[in-house]
Amino acid sequence: MASTLSGKIFVVTGAGSGIGRAISLALAKNGATVVASDLNFILAKKTATDIQASGGTSDAHALDVTKADQSTALAKTVSQDYGRLDGWVNNAGVSSMNRLVDLTEGDWDFNMNVNAKGAFFGTQAAARVMVNQPLDPISGLRGKIINIASMAAKRGNAPFLAHYVASKFAVVGLTQAAAGELAQQRITVNSVCPGYVATGMQERELTWEANLRGITVEEVKQLYITDTPLGRIETAEDVASIVIFLASPLSDFITGEAINVNGGSFMD
Repeated sequence: MASTLSGKIFVVTGAGSGIGRAISLALAKNGATVVASDLNFILAKKTATDIQASGGTSDAHALDVTKADQSTALAKTVSQDYGRLDGWVNNAGVSSMNRLVDLTEGDWDFNMNVNAKGAFFGTQAAARVMVNQPLDPISGLRGKIINIASMAAKRGNAPFLAHYVASKFAVVGLTQAAAGELAQQRITVNSVCPGYVATGMQERELTWEANLRGITVEEVKQLYITDTPLGRIETAEDVASIVIFLASPLSDFITGEAINVNGGSFMD
């Protein structure tokens, strides 16, 4: 697998921590050049430096995914610097929790702006570059866009996450619409739907949910495990493995899909 993605150039948003970092490391391990981007440039730089220390090729960029001009500029820069943009992973995401009746407009905007609008801007920026580059002689594709959605994009019954659910449903809808439009340009667009992933974001969610339910953090964690037929909390590496599949030649004839990777918590 070490050279599956040799010579490919991938941008990952939210690459400084959690799932984005795991995706970046996995792409590099499989031979890709990784452009690690994050709102926190220091964290993005750490990811890029770690990839370089392991013998991979990577650089880092600061990126606020809620700013269209920043995604546009990054896509153009990558194309100019490397001669091509083979893949873009819209991973950057946020969450917050509250009861539906207590959610504020600010809560809604925060989740929708980063999760949905951020994926939209990234998809636009990547597609505008990809449509103007030649077909890959082996795959016959111009590029791949991969969106990180969520189990919450398919299972709306997620307590205290109405706004987050809406934002992730939007990501899956965007994936399908973009896949349909960009297929003629030979660009694939797919999404990944993780479940209960052990990240810094989940640590915050455990505390929020425990407070809202009036139980302990450990009790909330056990609820997550009980809801997962395979019997454990998901890792960021579990998610990264599916991204590698979508980035690789094995998925060249797949587009418009939302692939579950949740240990059986949601099946469709």
